[in-house]
Amino acid sequence: MALAGTGATALIACTPAAPVQRLGLGQTPSAGQIRGWDIDVRADGAGLPAGSGSVAQGRAIYGARCLACHGANGERGTAPRLAGGQGTLADKAPVLTVGSYWPYAPTLYDYIRRAMPQDSPQSLTVDEVYAVTAYTLHLNGIIGAEAVLDAASLAAIRMPNREGFRPVMQ
Repeated sequence: MALAGTGATALIACTPAAPVQRLGLGQTPSAGQIRGWDIDVRADGAGLPAGSGSVAQGRAIYGARCLACHGANGERGTAPRLAGGQGTLADKAPVLTVGSYWPYAPTLYDYIRRAMPQDSPQSLTVDEVYAVTAYTLHLNGIIGAEAVLDAASLAAIRMPNREGFRPVMQ
């Protein structure tokens, strides 16, 4: 054992790792199964699938699948608010919503596609996700009532808080 400050080097005994023990559970996923889970969408829109959805279509889907948790206008319910809150980020109690906080529209699509509705995640079709995304953006005044979203138009949206996130400099 070396003492601190003596300049001596301490030797640490290393033991070889134990052999990997297989439990015999599960199976190696197929290429098709991996493709099924490879659904990530980046902030710049890379990974958005082909398809489209309108605000009007989204309103109907929202009424059937989202309203119970998020409320009629996305501002009330048992789940987090989706709409409102613009201009509150500097307040003591900011209201964090899609329109006030989220910096990138494609990440909204990604979240809805992966996690919503809460009782049956990933049950919406690609077009239904575009439609619900469109309706949510409309509730926040980001797109008009006649808007139809697809990969190109969704990636082109500049969210109100786009410049609110900056890298931390070290």
